[in-house]
Amino acid sequence: MLLVIIVALTVVAYLPAGSLTASVPPPHYGEASMSWLRTSGGQIVDGSGRKVLLRGFNDAALVSYPNDPPPPLDEMDATLMQQAGFDVVRLGIDWSQLEPERGHINQVYLDRVAEAVSLMNRHGLYVILDMHFRLGWSPRFGYSGAPGWATIGVPNWNPLHESWSPALSPAAFTSDTYFWLSSDWKKDFYLTWQTVAARFKDNAGLAGYDIFNEAHPLPIPPRIFEKFYLFPMFKEAIEAIGRVDSNHLFFIEGILLLTMNTAVVHLKAPNLVYGTHVYEGSLVPPHWNGDPTFLRSRFQQRAKEAAEVPAPLWVGELGYDLGAPGATTYIDASLDEADDLGIGWAWWQWRESRWWGMVDRSGQLVNRDMLRHLARPYVIAAPAGVHPSRGDGVGGALTIQVDAGHADQPIVIGWSALTLTAPVVTGTCLASSQWDATAGRLTLQVDSGKGCQLTLRAA
Repeated sequence: MLLVIIVALTVVAYLPAGSLTASVPPPHYGEASMSWLRTSGGQIVDGSGRKVLLRGFNDAALVSYPNDPPPPLDEMDATLMQQAGFDVVRLGIDWSQLEPERGHINQVYLDRVAEAVSLMNRHGLYVILDMHFRLGWSPRFGYSGAPGWATIGVPNWNPLHESWSPALSPAAFTSDTYFWLSSDWKKDFYLTWQTVAARFKDNAGLAGYDIFNEAHPLPIPPRIFEKFYLFPMFKEAIEAIGRVDSNHLFFIEGILLLTMNTAVVHLKAPNLVYGTHVYEGSLVPPHWNGDPTFLRSRFQQRAKEAAEVPAPLWVGELGYDLGAPGATTYIDASLDEADDLGIGWAWWQWRESRWWGMVDRSGQLVNRDMLRHLARPYVIAAPAGVHPSRGDGVGGALTIQVDAGHADQPIVIGWSALTLTAPVVTGTCLASSQWDATAGRLTLQVDSGKGCQLTLRAA
């Protein structure tokens, strides 16, 4: 098998990049309490055309981990995330729970998803629905993902214990491969997504759909996998969802296989976002040693891939063991790169354990020390001509350069009321500022036709 893969990789290096076009009807946006999001000019924008940064957390409360059930998601979680200045939750959902019997949607589970979305929206948090697959393919084999009927009955045996090793189980390996090589289960997968989209098509607080979490190519050789299986699946899924709902963003991901890059296939589709993941230095070697050089190269590679799609870049997952040495320096280095690229992200995750979550399973312990690093001030929404610096969540600072030709629209800042004192704003072009500690939001209005530097400091 290894020889076959090596030969195939040698041959496929000469394959043309190719391109795909997804046919989706134009959107029909309605009135809503939260602004509809779309893409324009390589950015995520709101209904006023302001650039929007989606920054927040993943949450797995609705995902099946039979061997380790996830903690709940409740009002306290939404309140704390909002007060910390965040504006998005990437919410994992399960194909296995949506379609436990083939051809039959579990409306009770879909209601639970809708309740969670409504809860987040009430606190000003957008939601991205993530169809969450793990390397073990299905709850039948102990991991989130596909229904039991979408599995192949071979031994589920795995002698290893590394985080990536579930993919090596013959049961997961065979079932995963069958999904990609056949149209059989994909038909149900698309129909399930259509049912979800029909439920949320009129909800502006639903930012979009993350179609398939962390696809890995093996045993199909990388590059062949992306060109002939992964990106065609994205195209088909976007078309299927778009027939029901063309109002929302479509998030696609690259492959996850150690530090291997994704061979991007040009995909033309409306409201497309490249929501890739960054775990180098964390779950993926090399081990983090405090030197940001390699991490920077990974972010830059993801930005290059996004440009090739083409689509705005958004990091759907990044994270680090918060109990391990170097956690704060890893957070700071990662978010510095995101600030420099002007992109959003979702940390893995909000409520899990004291090592990987901001809140422990019981909901009693909030890791404020780490939250200070993650909850750095940032510009949530801004018109053209507004250029923020890196935020400082520990000291409480943000600098914004405003061009004289800026569009005359409010600037909205996420500022953590949980970890910082109230912001003080100075600048010669500042017309007004409004601080809402309950919402973790600072809204600035600048003088029309004037430019300056705005300086934000914790009081």
